[in-house]
Amino acid sequence: MRRRGDAAAALVSRVDSGRRTRREALRGRLAVFAAALGEAPSPGRTTIDLVEQAIRVLRPIDGRPDPSKIWLLHAVLAARFPAPDMIVQATRRARLDGPEAAIALALDHALDRSLNIAPDAVLSQEIPDDMGWPQVEVVTGEIIVDLHHTARTRLATGIQRVARESARRWSRDHDPVFVQWGGRGTSMHRLTTAEVAAALSGEGMSDDADPADPTVLIPWNCRYLLPEVAVERNRVRALTAMLRFSGTTGGSIGFDCVPMTSNETVNIEVGGFFAYGMSVTRHLDRVATISEGAGVEYAGWRTILSGTGVEGPEIRAVPLAVEARKATPEARAQVAEELGLPSIPMVLVVGSHEPRKNHLAVLHAAELLWRKGYRFHVVFVGGQSWRSDEVRGRVAELRAGGRLVDSVTALPDDQLWAAYEMADVVLFPSLNEGFGLPVAEALATGTPVITSRFGPMAEIAAHGGALFVDPRDDHDLAEALARFLDDPDLRARLRAEAERSPTRTWDDYAAEVWAYLAADAAR
Repeated sequence: MRRRGDAAAALVSRVDSGRRTRREALRGRLAVFAAALGEAPSPGRTTIDLVEQAIRVLRPIDGRPDPSKIWLLHAVLAARFPAPDMIVQATRRARLDGPEAAIALALDHALDRSLNIAPDAVLSQEIPDDMGWPQVEVVTGEIIVDLHHTARTRLATGIQRVARESARRWSRDHDPVFVQWGGRGTSMHRLTTAEVAAALSGEGMSDDADPADPTVLIPWNCRYLLPEVAVERNRVRALTAMLRFSGTTGGSIGFDCVPMTSNETVNIEVGGFFAYGMSVTRHLDRVATISEGAGVEYAGWRTILSGTGVEGPEIRAVPLAVEARKATPEARAQVAEELGLPSIPMVLVVGSHEPRKNHLAVLHAAELLWRKGYRFHVVFVGGQSWRSDEVRGRVAELRAGGRLVDSVTALPDDQLWAAYEMADVVLFPSLNEGFGLPVAEALATGTPVITSRFGPMAEIAAHGGALFVDPRDDHDLAEALARFLDDPDLRARLRAEAERSPTRTWDDYAAEVWAYLAADAAR
């Protein structure tokens, strides 16, 4: 008959008793695990005592192991989050061979640094054999806000802008725990005060920088909010297991389903990453989409889930802010100097150069009118993206032929607002959008728009100030621009309608999203 303590001693032997660092780390983490479950150990307990305590805690009363406790054990002992299949396997082992089997797998997870690291992760750097034995901290009942991408980039495109504007106000009005990911997407860490400031200001930090706080944060019965997009394989697997097994519930901002609904307009890899990331969304309970149109897309995706027996999250549209900033005279002068604006109508096109934005159609429609003798200046403001070479090449051809067309990668915020104010019209004939921020920003400055007659673009401009076109018909776009240029009364009416467009502040938006996603954290 096996004596009391033999099973615990055998488990401890896996840790390599000759290595003091590992022994101490195991003892400390077992104490954290026990304390998180309300079983705080008394001082002086040995490692074997703590393992025996873990066995008792994991031993089910009804014969059914608790996957949530097994998840917590794996996360605490390994100081990184397990994948879903690892918890399923450990739960099955525990059912067959007792809690000792689950603890053995957790120790293997802790000691084998290759376990649970996807080799084809988006972040493809090599995983070190020994990532150290950091401290672990279990937090309960907190609201966790994941700013991993936002903290590591200076990009100011739609997703980053929404995440920053929301997080700034959540930081001001509430007390969330802001986090990022380390261990190549397998461990969660608090953002330090300096890292939060850099994330919210847009300064960002190096994409491959290690978290300044090495302590691994483990949410237990918390509320998790994702105001950006998670697509990296390790991070997705970690989040999926956390949402399934840790008692932590979650909500996110839903931007769009473009990689599924308009897959031909994005890089082929984007569709795969997006679909993989939606496996996290499947386990959330609420998604706040940035427009009614985006809500329709997410609702369609949720309907598809019914074929898998999964209900999916509740979905509610919380439209983005429509708030303009008044440009300074200095900013207007800088834009005029930068672009050498002639005294003819300025047609502004804001957005990255990618097929979905339809910039080749804009150039073709413009050329149709230039050949008819119309005089106007087209200005593109947006970064390069997938297949942007086609747009750059066509712009170069037109410029070589004497056409008035300019393209700048980006403008500082104050100059962008100046460009909106100085434009006669903003063209935004996108094929698919989650919101269409340039439409909202143009109308907020009192500048008319020509945009697509469906989706969020039509939703934003429903109060007036816009001409609507079929973005797949270049001639329809050219005819709308010609009408605008030919008819001063039309221009005046559209500008007056734009100036009366309703506004909505970022304070309004952030408060509504927080109330929907985070306020009822105990549900």
